Amino acid sequence: MVPTSFPPKEEIARLTARMLLEIEAVHFNADEPFTLASGLPSPTYIDCRKLISFPRIRSTLMDFLAVTVMREAGFEAFDNIAGGETAGIPFAAMVAERLALPMTYVRKKPKGYGRNSRIEGAMTEGQRVLLVEDLTTDGGSKLSFVDAIRETGATCGHTAVIFYYGIFPETVKVLGDHSLRLHHLCTWWDVLAEARESEAFPAATLREVETFLTDPRTWQAARAKS
Repeated sequence: MVPTSFPPKEEIARLTARMLLEIEAVHFNADEPFTLASGLPSPTYIDCRKLISFPRIRSTLMDFLAVTVMREAGFEAFDNIAGGETAGIPFAAMVAERLALPMTYVRKKPKGYGRNSRIEGAMTEGQRVLLVEDLTTDGGSKLSFVDAIRETGATCGHTAVIFYYGIFPETVKVLGDHSLRLHHLCTWWDVLAEARESEAFPAATLREVETFLTDPRTWQAARAKS
C-alpha cells in the first residue's frame, strides 16, 4: 500500500529527473541525433523501460505515481488499472498493487487467434479505468489504447505516465479532445534543470538540448534538411 506522506509535486519532479539521470536512462547527443519513431531527429532520448532493473528507484517512482494519481484524480477514482503493451505493463502492475485494484493490459492490436481480444484480464462494463504507460510524447499513442478500453463498456478518462515530454503544445488538446487527462511525474524541462545542477553533460550539449526543447519542430526541420 502507498505511504501517506509524500513530497510536493515540484520535489517529486526533481527527484524523478535525478533518478532517471542516475541510472543513465537519459541520453543527450546533439552531434549525432537519435531518430524517433516518427522518423524525425532528436538530441534527446529517454529509456524508462530501464527502471524495472532498479528496485529501489522503481519502487519510489511507483509510490510517486500512485500518490500523484490520488492527489489529482481522487482516492477512490478507479476500479481497474490497465497497462499499455508493452512498456506500460510492469508499471501498471506495480501501481495496481499499491492501489489494491485489479490490473489488466491492452494490446496494440488483436492477437489474431483465440478470442482475438485487445484486453487481457478482467475488465467489465462501467469500470473506471486508469491507463498507465511509461511515457508520452504528443499523446497520440494513448488514444488507441483508450478506445479499446472504452469498447468494453468501461470508462477511461485518465492516463498516468512517469515521463511526459512537455514540449509539444498540441498534446493537451489531443488528449482533451479525447476526454483524457494526463498525470505525470516529470518532463524534459525537469531533466534539463537537474542535468545542469549535477553537471551530468557538457554545457554545450545542454545548450543545444534547450534549443531543441524550446522549439522542437524548427530544430527537427533544420536537421532533417541537413
